[in-house]
Amino acid sequence: MMKRRQFITLLGGAAVAWPVAAHGQQAAKVARLGFLSSASASSSIYKKNFDALRAGLRELGYIEGQNLIIESRWAEDKYDRLPELAAELVRLDIDVLITHGTPGTMAAKRATATIPIVMAVVGDAIITGVVSSLARPGGNITGSTFFNPEISAKRLELLREAFPRISRFGVLMNPNNPITGPIVQAMESSATTLKVELEVFEAQTPTDLENAFEAIAARRVNAVTINEDPVFIANALLIGQIASLRRLPVIGFREIAEAGGMMAYGIVLPEMFRRAAAFVHKLLQGAKPGEIPVEQATRFNILINLKSAKALGLEIPPTLLARADEVIE
Repeated sequence: MMKRRQFITLLGGAAVAWPVAAHGQQAAKVARLGFLSSASASSSIYKKNFDALRAGLRELGYIEGQNLIIESRWAEDKYDRLPELAAELVRLDIDVLITHGTPGTMAAKRATATIPIVMAVVGDAIITGVVSSLARPGGNITGSTFFNPEISAKRLELLREAFPRISRFGVLMNPNNPITGPIVQAMESSATTLKVELEVFEAQTPTDLENAFEAIAARRVNAVTINEDPVFIANALLIGQIASLRRLPVIGFREIAEAGGMMAYGIVLPEMFRRAAAFVHKLLQGAKPGEIPVEQATRFNILINLKSAKALGLEIPPTLLARADEVIE
């Protein structure tokens, strides 16, 4: 016969083990996420960003194949496909939808008013109407943003500082991106202050890039700024190659300088994607997206590709080099 003390001990152990088992069952719930990208699935740059998101999720305990499923949809640089892909993800009954870029986020917003949406990064969530407030975004959207128009204007200032004798600048834009208008306005205002000429050139797909740079050369533009449009980010290597062949100095986001462009100023995209995991975690724990403040990027880097500048026969002022966070030599 089991002694009373042994029985109580076993019973107590069972009592302790039961909640643990129940907790294990709760933890086993699989989180189902959607990822909507404007870019191409073959883009090495967006693979890096996507991997940063996955790494952030792993750090928080979400392991693909165990308690996490990510359904990804890629528009392959064709923005007109985004509404269809967003609707497809919504039909999969996902828990959270992750987006990047204004076109993809706007498509997700139109596709659902109930599924929480996390913006990994959006050019300017206020000015484009993605959210009405950063502190209390309301609705079903939260995430991270940065002030793309102001950054683009700053890039023009940096180009002017690097080459004070240059007076004709160009800006490459994607007319299908809602942030284009505000960026052009900010840059035109900056051009007026700097007393330089600014001309806008358009490209919507990778195949448009060569023609755009041909038009830039025909207009005798001296230097070009590139903004963080998802098509341009995904094709940064191609842009860098074309600019190098045409011996044209360009400034843009980090990946542009790494691909052979002359300079970069802006955010670090993989960091933004990694940070998106924290928003996803809060939502999966039951937080309401409209009550999670939208975060603004606070770290902006200057990267100078001195190797590219020398290849173009250009000399970067020492004062600007001293301010650079990173120099490629």
